[in-house]
Amino acid sequence: MPFTLSDNYCYKYETLNNLRSEMLATRQRLNIMNKQMKSLIIQEKKKGVDHKEEKITTAKVIKQLKEPLERVSEKCNELEDALTAEASMLPNLIHTSVASKQKLVKYLNPTKEIIDSKLDDFPLTRNTKLDHKDIMERLGLVDFREATRVSGRGWYYLKGDAALLEQALVQYALKLARNCGFKMIIPPSMVKTDITNACGFRPRDQNNEKQVYELTADDTSSNRLCMTGTAEIALAGLFSNHEFKEVDLPVHYVGVSRSYRAEAGAAGRDTRGLYRVHEFTKVELFSWVKGDETVSMKEFDRLANFQMRFIESLGLTARVLIMPFNDLGAPAYKKIDIEALMPGRGAWGELTSVSNCLDFQARRLTTQYRDAKDGKLRYVHTLNATACAVPRVILAIVENFYDPQTDTIVIPEVLRSYMDDKERISKQ
Repeated sequence: MPFTLSDNYCYKYETLNNLRSEMLATRQRLNIMNKQMKSLIIQEKKKGVDHKEEKITTAKVIKQLKEPLERVSEKCNELEDALTAEASMLPNLIHTSVASKQKLVKYLNPTKEIIDSKLDDFPLTRNTKLDHKDIMERLGLVDFREATRVSGRGWYYLKGDAALLEQALVQYALKLARNCGFKMIIPPSMVKTDITNACGFRPRDQNNEKQVYELTADDTSSNRLCMTGTAEIALAGLFSNHEFKEVDLPVHYVGVSRSYRAEAGAAGRDTRGLYRVHEFTKVELFSWVKGDETVSMKEFDRLANFQMRFIESLGLTARVLIMPFNDLGAPAYKKIDIEALMPGRGAWGELTSVSNCLDFQARRLTTQYRDAKDGKLRYVHTLNATACAVPRVILAIVENFYDPQTDTIVIPEVLRSYMDDKERISKQ
């Protein structure tokens, strides 16, 4: 749904401009009167002339000018805050390839049925025997019941080889990222709300549903801490109020963190098992590049190719999609998702996402670089991409590689060296 400004936005803006003009005229007159007062004082000292009456009159005029000036200034600040708050809700521009519906780019590791169908939206049928929750609980790999008792719904214990599988996925994703020139970083999982807002994430969505956990220990603070739903937020904030030299760009980081998502409005969605949880481990890629669309779109393609190689190397069947404009979120100019085949769910499920935010976040975070040619300050472009959202990748591995004959899960070959060279996960 397109975002529109309120009906009285233009009226507020016009009022603000009128008040600014009024303030400017008042300040100019105030400057004249202040100079006049200064001149009277100098004349008294140098020439011994008594300007008592003139000074009293001038002082009264100065006072009369100052009082309304303060009120008008306060009104201007109020209007500026209101206009800025509303304007900050405006989303980014949209790339020409983005449409009203998702578009298939390609399939990864397609099955024969997918190839033969020649369909852009291959229909799936649910196979309850491959449900990851049932399989993992039976094999002793996850405990939702005790986690619900301890923490509430949407939390879980990963146990045994499932916990080892998480670490294997993290280490494998980090290794691939380092090999592609990304520097390692472990960011904080809590950030100030102004950083969250600047990145285009808000504690509550348009329906006032809670999306981000806020810490409320200090209720007097106007800039509370939020628990991040992705390392993207803390990484974007790393260079807030920062000026790069052009020669220092691009900058690439890969961060691993725990991520937290309240998703209070998720009732009725697919919340079974590991698909939609409140806390999870995520490996995130983040890039800062020159403020040139050609440069940032080239980086966008590089990040998307990294994700495709990662998913393909795990042997997972997936589809690559250009997401529609109503699925971009506020910061994204273009977004590509990779969704894996999840037979136990009977649906495709999002594993990764890559977004080019152009200068949307950089403007709000004041992240700039000095142009080497003309010396002017320009805003960088920021891009973020999921390297590995661990629970969903585990879900996809379980539902695609479970062997009912042996009641075991086949471990993807690329992960085995991180799992004590095991080939299968069996009952713990």
